[in-house]
Amino acid sequence: MLNEWLAVGAAGAVGWPWLLKSLGDGGPAARAALLARTGLDDDALPDLGSWRADADFLNIIAGHILDRRPQTVVELGGGTSTLVAAHCLDRIGGGRLVSIDGSEQFADATRRLIADRGLEAEVRAAPLDYQDTGWPGAWYAPVPLPDRIDLLIVDGPPWFLHPMVRGAAATLFDRIPSGGAVLLDDAARPGERLVARRWRREWPQFNFHRVDNTAGTLVGIRR
Repeated sequence: MLNEWLAVGAAGAVGWPWLLKSLGDGGPAARAALLARTGLDDDALPDLGSWRADADFLNIIAGHILDRRPQTVVELGGGTSTLVAAHCLDRIGGGRLVSIDGSEQFADATRRLIADRGLEAEVRAAPLDYQDTGWPGAWYAPVPLPDRIDLLIVDGPPWFLHPMVRGAAATLFDRIPSGGAVLLDDAARPGERLVARRWRREWPQFNFHRVDNTAGTLVGIRR
């Protein structure tokens, strides 16, 4: 445990420029592109950035759903991304969206956000605890998830639990079929770069590439 907290402190000291960059909103051009692509009204989106997904990442989510039409989407860390994913699934004629959050308070806020727009998503709270995932940091408590995941969106848990905490999303990779995808937010940060390196080594079944947007997005497509 002590080694994990030392790693967190070191990542914060060395990687603070990336951490600050990951809190940006993506800029007005990215927000305008997102609204144009999805057809959402500007007032439907809260202010982006900070702990919310930025417009660049939301654009990638929207584009993937509208272009590749996944039937089952699972996201780790909900909020504005849940709204965008649910809206895009509705535009393509439907699909199942399961959103996982480590806090019941945040999960409930996401449920209200979705309900206010007349959209559908299964939003579940899964408290974070230390498990044997093969990765450092706390992970989501087990909750029912689909056996098949066409699109896995990884925007949690928060980095301060451990710089590589999101690596445990790989425990779900076996559920992603050929042609399915994983999207990792904040991929420019030092911890996520290490996660990407290990994913590439341990999961050669995926083609991974990083999109150099505001915070960086790692895209993995299963062959």
